[in-house]
Parts: sequence; structure tokens; C-alpha cells
Amino acid sequence: MPIITLTSDIGLQDYLAGAIKGLLLQHCADARVVDISHHISPFNLPQATYICRSAFHYFPEGVYHLVLNNLFDRKADYMLIGRHNGQYICCADNGLLTMIAGEKPAEVYRLPLPAGEARNTLNIVRAMAKALAQLMAGAPLEAIGTPAPEIVVKNNLQPLTGEDYIEGQIIHIDNFENVVVNITREQFTAHGRNRRFAIFFRRDEMITQISETYADVAEGQKLALFNAAGYLEIAVNKGNAAGLFGLQGFRRDQLQQGSFQQLSFYQTVRILFEE
Repeated sequence: MPIITLTSDIGLQDYLAGAIKGLLLQHCADARVVDISHHISPFNLPQATYICRSAFHYFPEGVYHLVLNNLFDRKADYMLIGRHNGQYICCADNGLLTMIAGEKPAEVYRLPLPAGEARNTLNIVRAMAKALAQLMAGAPLEAIGTPAPEIVVKNNLQPLTGEDYIEGQIIHIDNFENVVVNITREQFTAHGRNRRFAIFFRRDEMITQISETYADVAEGQKLALFNAAGYLEIAVNKGNAAGLFGLQGFRRDQLQQGSFQQLSFYQTVRILFEE
């Protein structure tokens, strides 16, 4: 059974998520439609990248991912569809494809949108659904679009590093207001080299150990751990770290063409290492 995943910034307050699934099932009746998230913050490409990369890793080859974030970043007559790690990613030409893949996939095609139709979410999804139906029937990518030699490229937010520090950025605040930072366990291990460390955030808060679970500290106490996706997380046991410490994620006004503006100290976490 073909699998189609949905990630978007449209929320669940109105009819759109249901209408999108209806359109997909009209054209791909045998597919299983799986929600990843519809609660990505508007225009928050780093958060969308974190959610997509963390979830896509667990899906099998051949799955079709529809990423409906920041669809109207610019007026365009096409969407993009690329093949990466044996999976298909379909999204707007807004930089997300390269952020999720970590590079420009070897196969990227422009999926044309019908002329004369209003450029709204449902008409765009209808065009995507028709293209996916062709792919599921065995058509090659070149049968549904044209090669895209140039696309919008954005690099994902990367931590800053020095000999004795790593400075990461807050990329996601979850439902419990735990704060996810773009520092992976692998980066921490490689850069730390078994040295002592202190994790600083909001300038005056510090953590000096990595916990395995939230219950490793007393209720109401702060902690740091690496979550199931392998990213550093600042949390409070049975509390809300973001609200308690005034920590913030990415904002729309920090989005630039190809890069991101410097974040404030309310959006950053620094790890200092010492022998």
C-alpha cells in the first residue's frame, strides 16, 4: 500500500487538513495518508526541517512526503518533487527541499501547476495528488515534470563552534514546552572529547550534566538530555522550560534569502568545555 505523509503549517482549526486528505484519496484511493504535523509555526523553516528530518528517517523507501509549509513564499507556476534516500519529497521551491535533504537531491523536477487555476492550497494539492497517482502507477519522474537545474537553496541552521564551545539555536518548542536545540549527540561527543562541560542559556542558567530521562532530576528542576531524534533538549521535570526561562524559537523576521539572521540570547544555548 503506498504511503503519503502530510506536514504543514495550516493547523487543525478549520477544514483544510480534511479537504487535503479528501483530495489525495480522490486521486490515490489505495494510499494510506499519514499526518506528521500540521502545527509547524508559520514561516518556520528550521522547525519544519527538524520535524521532517526526524520523522522521515523512520519511513520506508518509496514513501511520498507532501510538505505544505510556506507554500506562498513567492508566486510560482510549479512545485518541486525530488527523490532523496529512496523517498519522494514534494514541496514549494522555497529552500525546504535542500534543508530537509541537507543538499540538492540528485533528482529534482518541477511539477507544473495548471494554467488558469487560482493559486490556493487545494488547487496546489490537487496537482500534487494527480502527479503522485501517476508515480504510483509506475510513471517515472520525467513523465510528470521537467528537470529543475536551479532551485532555491537554503542551508539549515548550524551550531557555531570554537575550540572550547558549541553555540546552538533553538529550533523547536514542543507541546510540553521542552526546548530543542540544533546540537546533536554526535556533535556534542565529537567536540567535547570527554571534557567537562557547562550548558548555558539565558546567560544566568547552567546545567553541568546530561540526563537520560526527565525523572533523573527532582520535579521542577531543569535538565538537559538528548531526545529520541538525537538533539539536545532543555527541559524542566514536569514543568515548562520555554515559559519558565523565557526561551524563544525562530521568528519570521529572521528569515533571509539563503540564510538566517543572528538569533538573540533567548534563542541560543552555549556549551563550554574545559579540561
